[in-house]
Amino acid sequence: MSNFEIDEIKRRMDGALSALKVDYAGLRTGRANISLLEPIMVEAYGSMVPINQVGSISAPEPRMLTVTIWDKGTALNVEKAIRNSGLGLNPIVDGQTLRIPIPPLTEDRRKDLAKLAGKYAENARIAIRNVRRDGMEQLKKSEKDHQISEDEHKKLSGVVQEATDDFVKQVDAVLHAKEAEIMQV
Repeated sequence: MSNFEIDEIKRRMDGALSALKVDYAGLRTGRANISLLEPIMVEAYGSMVPINQVGSISAPEPRMLTVTIWDKGTALNVEKAIRNSGLGLNPIVDGQTLRIPIPPLTEDRRKDLAKLAGKYAENARIAIRNVRRDGMEQLKKSEKDHQISEDEHKKLSGVVQEATDDFVKQVDAVLHAKEAEIMQV
């Protein structure tokens, strides 16, 4: 097994961590953040497109987002998509601009978001462990096919396990930071 494959395993684990960070960007924390709206898909021109392909998103105030729609015909679909996103937001249509006030989070909503953050983190840990499993299976096969020795197998298994532990620690750190951000009043 070449060093390139170890790098590939680390790259895949990093992908799981990056996906977690993207998921967290969409979790509401009571502050206006344009990444909150980015996962929303809007029906426009006969298909579903990301909201940032029908208008520009901005955060002019700490508790307000705006979406400036490029084609007035899609404004109602954008409003509907935001309302149905499950984020608890109620946009106000003002011509081609949607103003979206960010309501303060209730204690119950904060706890729900923290729970959801934990679920996202667990999914990332599972993805990392799946990459670890794939790497270990690769090593076993390489040893069985006499491409590497038993000693190399042990050594490389240790490297894979080390990478797994490191990425799980990073997931835990990102989770801890997100929970702190959600729970601060």
